[in-house]
Amino acid sequence: MILLDFLVILIATADVPPGRVFGMDGQTLVMAITYIVNVSVLAFVLAYLLYRPVRDVLRKRTNRIQNQLLQAEEELAKATDMRQRYEQRMEEVEREREDILSEARKAAAESKQRQIAEAKKEADAIRERAEATVKMEWERAENDMRTAIIDVSAVMAEKFVSLAINKETHDRLFDETMKDLEGMTWSD
Repeated sequence: MILLDFLVILIATADVPPGRVFGMDGQTLVMAITYIVNVSVLAFVLAYLLYRPVRDVLRKRTNRIQNQLLQAEEELAKATDMRQRYEQRMEEVEREREDILSEARKAAAESKQRQIAEAKKEADAIRERAEATVKMEWERAENDMRTAIIDVSAVMAEKFVSLAINKETHDRLFDETMKDLEGMTWSD
């Protein structure tokens, strides 16, 4: 559209009689009104197509940012309040801890001698029970070992009988059985 207007101006100035740069006649008035109408229409169209949508987008963005700022301020206030409550609670917990520790120290100091005497009695009783338990475990281990040797002997005899074995096979079986015995764990 601007290019068309430029061409019209060029053609209009070509019709100007020699010696005149600008002629004030009806043609100039019509061209001036045409330019004013064109510029007005162009300004209206641009305002309608560009300015209003851009303004609406900017307004929406401004509102969204303001809402986010308000939310951030509210969350900051909540966080500050929570931090203060947390610090107060921690101070209360610290005071309670100190009270409990001081009471525990007093109780520990009062019962120290009594607990030492009871501990000595319990230690003697535990020692006696442990000695009895060790003796019983030793006897049980001996019995378990006997049973295991009998079982191994039975297995060896079964292998010996089931296979027509020679001296080399017998030695190999004996070595395998001994290795199996070494790998066994004795249950308590």
